[in-house]
Amino acid sequence: MEFLESGYPDPSAEYLQPTDFLDFDKPIVADFAAKALEGATTDKEKAVRAFYAVRDSIRYDPYRITNRAEAYSASDVLETGAAYCIPKAALLGAVTRAAGIPTAIGLSDVTNHMCSPRMAEAMGGETLFMHHGYAVMLIDGKWVKAAPAFNIELCDKFGVTPTEFDGVEDALLQEFDQNGHKHMEYVRSHGLWSDVPVQRVFDDFTEFYGPQLWDRCREAVEQNERKQAANFEDEKPVT
Repeated sequence: MEFLESGYPDPSAEYLQPTDFLDFDKPIVADFAAKALEGATTDKEKAVRAFYAVRDSIRYDPYRITNRAEAYSASDVLETGAAYCIPKAALLGAVTRAAGIPTAIGLSDVTNHMCSPRMAEAMGGETLFMHHGYAVMLIDGKWVKAAPAFNIELCDKFGVTPTEFDGVEDALLQEFDQNGHKHMEYVRSHGLWSDVPVQRVFDDFTEFYGPQLWDRCREAVEQNERKQAANFEDEKPVT
């Protein structure tokens, strides 16, 4: 796996091939990519269509933060139908690589203003969201960042303007919501990777949020599946 602490990579085969997590060689991912990219002819069109397909067909669920490595693969995301930002970025990267677009995975820390009391409890009271994930694509000679995390239904319920992507400018999470309140603030970058660095994520999450994070999120998912609690998008945001 290649890692760049700063800057952008050379567009080598390292950023075009399938990996354990950007596994577009799996039929479920290949089929999803073919449908998402149908009719697109340019890299920009393909990247834009891939972004919206991932953003809105996969429900954002932060309770699916997990130390189960398989959950970070594009194929698992499609089988589950819900994921948090890093696996959704992996799916976007898998689709754009399938389209022949060199793609890396970026990780940055953000201040999390889009939160509910239950989510804050799961994160041990922390407001910093470590390792927010996004895809970084080489489109028409320019590396462009795009975060497909928040699906349109979630944005509507939380009063957040959805992230839009034109294939030219970076499409990262907005600083403010529809009412002018703080939404997300990027704090620091952790660089770019040629695949999802799951062990780095696991180690950093465990150190920062505590080892109880994994059990808290696992229990939240189980409660949701048993319909004993509301899904994240149906919770009330912290005001």
